[in-house]
Amino acid sequence: MYIILVLFWILLNGRFTIEILIFGLIIAAAVFWFTCRFLDYSVRKDLLLIRSLGMLLMYVVILLKEIFLANCQVLRFVYSPKYVSEPVIYYFKTDLKSGFARMLLANAITLTPGTITVYVHGEEFCIHALDKTLAEGIEEGGFNEILKKMEAGW
Repeated sequence: MYIILVLFWILLNGRFTIEILIFGLIIAAAVFWFTCRFLDYSVRKDLLLIRSLGMLLMYVVILLKEIFLANCQVLRFVYSPKYVSEPVIYYFKTDLKSGFARMLLANAITLTPGTITVYVHGEEFCIHALDKTLAEGIEEGGFNEILKKMEAGW
């Protein structure tokens, strides 16, 4: 993070001189110290993030795939004259341990068309789905599995 802060400082200045570099090193050190001291940041967290970067990219790929598939399904619901939706409130429990992983799961569900996370209380999720077919398999889906793998690496 320190190196990124220095590079950001140089980028914002628009030119590179030795004075700008020295001043950037000092400013970046102060910001880095502040984040470590008061914002519960550490170099260890940077290393964990770098280690789990592959899993995070896989999460984004799964999220984009699910968004596309749900968009197709919702379009089919909207444009089908014979279709009558059956909205459902769906409850399930997850075995994700960290609040961050549960937040990622809740956001993924909400970002997927046709579903929205109503509330999360501990391990219990409450989901509203436009149709019961959209709620099927949420707890066994790809989101939950990739988040479990990401948690194992944290």
